[in-house]
Amino acid sequence: MNQHTPAQPIAFIDVVEQRRRLGKRIDDAVARVLTHCQFINGPEVARLEADLAAFSGAKHVVACASGTDALLMVLMAKKIGPGDAVICPTFTFCATGEVVALLGATPVFVDVDEATFNIDPTSLKAGIVAAKKQGLKPRAVIPVDLFGQPADHHAIAAIAEAEGMFVLDDAAQSFGAAYKGQPLGTFGLATATSFFPAKPLGCFGDGGAIFTDDTELAETLRSVRVHGQGSDKYDNVRLGLTARIDTIQAAILIEKLKIFPDEIAARNAVAKRYNEGLGNAVIVPRVEQNCTSVWAQYTIRLPEGGRDVMAATLKAQGIPTAIYYPKSLHQQTAYRNFPVASGGLPVSERLSGEVISLPMHAYLDEPTQERVIRAVRGAVSA
Repeated sequence: MNQHTPAQPIAFIDVVEQRRRLGKRIDDAVARVLTHCQFINGPEVARLEADLAAFSGAKHVVACASGTDALLMVLMAKKIGPGDAVICPTFTFCATGEVVALLGATPVFVDVDEATFNIDPTSLKAGIVAAKKQGLKPRAVIPVDLFGQPADHHAIAAIAEAEGMFVLDDAAQSFGAAYKGQPLGTFGLATATSFFPAKPLGCFGDGGAIFTDDTELAETLRSVRVHGQGSDKYDNVRLGLTARIDTIQAAILIEKLKIFPDEIAARNAVAKRYNEGLGNAVIVPRVEQNCTSVWAQYTIRLPEGGRDVMAATLKAQGIPTAIYYPKSLHQQTAYRNFPVASGGLPVSERLSGEVISLPMHAYLDEPTQERVIRAVRGAVSA
């Protein structure tokens, strides 16, 4: 390739290669739904729920329309509302705080750990204090397993239990990861995940699921999922949503779940190559001991600035990047008036100015990844 030939663009997340790999299996799965025409609550939905339960070790799985609905449904089932505080990390996607505010409850934002990007237990305690000072009742904490890595679930559980709070794990980016040998989906009262197409396990539209060992909660969630219906669909016993997953999406996920373990291994191989190639040039992500990540994102830090220059330099070479998240939640217009932990949220604010994510997916071959690594190193040394 001479200097005038534009570089072949790299996919940030390659869903095309996965589609090619699954090929006829996906076609056949969708065709089966098109044949039986049970587009809502078809047999594939129950099959997907059973497969996800077997994969995660959770007793009950309730599939739903999105990761946001998964979070919202649990809070609705637990009757979270005005006067209640739910503690959330501020360095995350808006859905975590959004579902709390939608119910009239108050999200209280806390800081994250600099190395893992996940909720800081010390700041969690400070957030509980801040909530009480506002006259709010701390009811729950929503830790986020950000970028694919589990939060510190044992520490979080101990704090929540001492305060009489429940834990709703936001595993939208991390389904398939494990904390100290235990798969996500089995921590806290419930775990919510997303099957948005860009997620490590994604469908071809919107989708999500809730995992729980609580039988009563699972029954309530199934009611909330369909308008709050009781034994008769025209006698709704609670307020609910239209939060069902489509049968076609369930059929697609059944097939994708079969290759998911292989894809997780591939993602970890990609992360290992990045760590080895970039560890002495930028701050690379660190996975906590006895934990595994599914690497929804591979996020590096540039503490000396230069992020915009790096993004532009890589873009010119056909290498996409993304910033998760340029503003933490408490800095965003819709959320800036909610309470925060005492002492402020300095780590999250600093990370929002330092982080940049590189291409990451299970089909990122070694030569392509080497191209990314060379470009990053070149941008840093320049």
